Amino acid sequence: MTIFGSAILTAFGVQVVTGIALASKYAAAPAHAYDTVQHLTNEVWLGWLVRGMHFYGASAMIVLVLVHMARVFLTGSYKYPRQMNWVTGVLLLGLTFGMGFTGQLLRWDQDGLWTVMIASQFVERVPFIGSALAEVVLAGDDVSGTTLSRFFVLHVVVFPALIGAFVAVHLYLVIRHGISEPPVAGRPVDPSSYEREYAQLERAGGRFWPDAAWRDAVVGLLVILVVITLAVVLGPRPLNLPPDPTQLDADPRPDWYLRWYYALLYLHPRTLGDWVMVWAPILVGLYLLALPFVFARGERHPRRRPWAVASVLIVTVGFGYLTWLGVEAPWVPRFTTEPIDPARVGLPAGPATAGAHLFYERGCQYCHAVHGFGGVYGPDLTDVSARMSDGQLVAIVTQGFGDMPAYRETLPPGELDALLAFFRAAAALEPGRAP
Repeated sequence: MTIFGSAILTAFGVQVVTGIALASKYAAAPAHAYDTVQHLTNEVWLGWLVRGMHFYGASAMIVLVLVHMARVFLTGSYKYPRQMNWVTGVLLLGLTFGMGFTGQLLRWDQDGLWTVMIASQFVERVPFIGSALAEVVLAGDDVSGTTLSRFFVLHVVVFPALIGAFVAVHLYLVIRHGISEPPVAGRPVDPSSYEREYAQLERAGGRFWPDAAWRDAVVGLLVILVVITLAVVLGPRPLNLPPDPTQLDADPRPDWYLRWYYALLYLHPRTLGDWVMVWAPILVGLYLLALPFVFARGERHPRRRPWAVASVLIVTVGFGYLTWLGVEAPWVPRFTTEPIDPARVGLPAGPATAGAHLFYERGCQYCHAVHGFGGVYGPDLTDVSARMSDGQLVAIVTQGFGDMPAYRETLPPGELDALLAFFRAAAALEPGRAP
């Protein structure tokens, strides 16, 4: 049962080694940070490989920590006498996500900038101390060079030191209490007799060296090979545009392991904003820390703990779905969408073609799609003319509807007629005509 722990230690080792290599070429200054990352990727010998290994090593570490915690939870290995093993594991999970979060800003692109700006808005909602926490996150009132320096120190010094310290405590507790034995149905944990029963199992068990050590070595080697393979095949994470808070049409995205929260922020009802942004993470953290003390005894086998199995399944499915949704991000207008090609779609020349150009130029196509061209933020308008009358369409376009702004003052009557002609022609085309 030690292979996940060994795999996590290996992934952390990859992060330390590649992080030292990257830090030797990195300049934590706004005027140079973005360029040094570009230089590392494109000009330094094997710099692209080191960057890729650092990114996928972080991903591997997060995945392995989550899997390890799920295994411990399912087998009830957090129960007496290993409560503090679980607590240190929860703290290590938080520190691992903290490492990933702080690392995003060091790329000094739009993704990192906006991720930190949004995070500061979250912590600002914390009652009483929100403003002070936001200032701690930003090292001031806004993202600046001081913010970059602070995140660099957190990412390179503070978080690695804390992770190393808690790993040492975690390993000490593992040695102190031993590896948890496989759960047996009908044999609940009883603190009054557990240590005596465990001592008997320990005498009958195998040795770490060489019985288990070779398995840990193989797993560690496998982690390194997987990280290298991903870095070679997929390459380092691409950089977004350089940071520019004034660029409103940017499409920043956090790294994949934070996309679930990114999706949750857009899905929750607006009236529950404080609960989702502030109280839910706090309550989940407190629950995880209190879990081994509240449920310190009792059954460990998953068959006797169906609620534990259901919890892991629900969290796994929810995490996967929200992560996928965060990757797709249907709520974000597609600013990179290509203009509709009238010839490929089959639009007739004249007002319909002019309306297709207006549909793109006025920004409608960023949110709405017609025959496969456009965004998915708003409803598909391929057959909107068949579903609504011209009067209804005019009312929605000019007066606005929901999140859609009103175009009464910005859309002359002639352009409105061209858009209506475009909708009518698009609805009359054969479905699936465009790619």
